[in-house]
Amino acid sequence: MPLQLDGKTFYNTQEACKLAGINKDTFLRWVRQKKFTDVEYRDRNGWRLFTEDDTLRLKTKVNHVKKS
Repeated sequence: MPLQLDGKTFYNTQEACKLAGINKDTFLRWVRQKKFTDVEYRDRNGWRLFTEDDTLRLKTKVNHVKKS
């Protein structure tokens, strides 16, 4: 379930990957390989928090890969 803070919506990694149509392991591999710039926000436990812009950026990357 997305988190609402200061009028912004944040998604965890699993939610963002599901919205983008990608496997979480693929996303993490892309970050390690520097094929995708990691997200800016993290929660107090260090878990990634995706903004709407981050999820759109991930969707664009997924669509780009699928078309190639």
